[in-house]
Amino acid sequence: MPSFEELTTKERPTWCPGCGDWGILTALKKALVEINADPTKTVVVAGIGCSGHLPQWINTFGFHSLHGRALPVAQAIKLANHELNVIAVGGDGDGYGIGMGHFIHAMRRNVNVKYIVHDNQIYGLTTGQASPTSEKGFKTKSTPHGLIEEPVNPVALALAADCSFVARGFAGDVPHLVKLITQAINHKGFALIDVLQPCVTFNYLNTFEYFYRRVYKLEETDYDISNKEAAFQKAFEWGEKIPIGVFYKKERKTYEDELPQISKEPLVRQKIDNIDISQLIEEFC
Repeated sequence: MPSFEELTTKERPTWCPGCGDWGILTALKKALVEINADPTKTVVVAGIGCSGHLPQWINTFGFHSLHGRALPVAQAIKLANHELNVIAVGGDGDGYGIGMGHFIHAMRRNVNVKYIVHDNQIYGLTTGQASPTSEKGFKTKSTPHGLIEEPVNPVALALAADCSFVARGFAGDVPHLVKLITQAINHKGFALIDVLQPCVTFNYLNTFEYFYRRVYKLEETDYDISNKEAAFQKAFEWGEKIPIGVFYKKERKTYEDELPQISKEPLVRQKIDNIDISQLIEEFC
């Protein structure tokens, strides 16, 4: 099984110094080491944006997909070979903007994929425009007079879509984030970790200091992660206090569990030389 060093590539990330993405990459590698993950059976799928480069800097298999399309690619990989450990990463613009439809349906299906969202509340790679999670009133290049829209609430959306594992982490607390990623990977079903990931270059509001003053851990309270009603209440707690940790967890059948076609072995290992599609070709061509 790999060490942290073995998961570290020779190439150095090109993220801005101090970017929250560094903490997420470190936490992911530490979590994979902790669970003794086999790099040859692990796939990290990304979309476009600063987070989209992450698969290039971790020694596992990787797939750099299109903007907003990390989840459909990740689901396809999982269904083609459900024995793989599939982890999708993306940004708030990537996943909660153009990829919102995929986000909702992947959780509804409960495909056994883990989704780590780099939520910096701004479009970082395109140099500082408002994103779906930017706070109302926030002044950016695209909203110079202040954003007039209410932000997307990814935790509440995940709960409404019946996501079986919903969590929020903070890139400034790597040990805590390692625990969340470890729990998510060990969970059987779709798992969301929305990570508060400060953009030190373009987001002057939601900084590391901003979150250090506000975040608190749900597991250090008497919070019950099986109580969905309580989870919804916590999902809307934002301001002077911001909860991080596991909001909700429940066990239910995964999408793969419902497919008898892959009950004995993955699709990639099934024989197809005995399948005749000539009639279909004649019908549709």
